Amino acid sequence: MDWIWSDFGCLPKEARRIREAVFMQEQGFCQEFDDVDAKSWHVLLRRNGAVIGTARMFSEDGNHSMHVGRVAVLKKERGGGSGSMLLTACCEKAAQLGVQKIILGAQCRAMKFYEKNGFQPFGDIYDDEGCPHQMMEKKI
Repeated sequence: MDWIWSDFGCLPKEARRIREAVFMQEQGFCQEFDDVDAKSWHVLLRRNGAVIGTARMFSEDGNHSMHVGRVAVLKKERGGGSGSMLLTACCEKAAQLGVQKIILGAQCRAMKFYEKNGFQPFGDIYDDEGCPHQMMEKKI
C-alpha cells in the first residue's frame, strides 16, 4: 500500500467517491461535503494502484495543530491496517509542516481504533447528525 497527497484545496474525485460510499451510503450522513474541503490536504491510500481510502487534514489555528477528518476506507478493504496507514500519512505530513499535535472528532464507535493509533480523548461527547462523537488528540 502507498499513499499520495492531492494539491492543497483540491478534493480528488476518488476521495469524493469513497466518502460518498462510506459516509453517505453506508452510514447515512447527509452533510458530507463542506467548504473545509477547499482548505484541506487530501490523502489517497492505494493498494495495487486502486484507491481504497482517504482522509483530509487542515489547520484552523495557523498550523499549531492539524485537524484530521473524513477518514474513510472502503468496506471490503477494512481490517488490514488501511485506516492506520491513513493516520500515519497524516502524522508524517503534519510533522513535515512543523505541527506538534493532531486533533480529530472520532465517531464514538471508532474510538478504540484511534486509541490504538495513539490518540487520547478530551472534552465532552457531542452529536454530529445523530451520531455521537468524541474529540481526540495525538502529540507528534
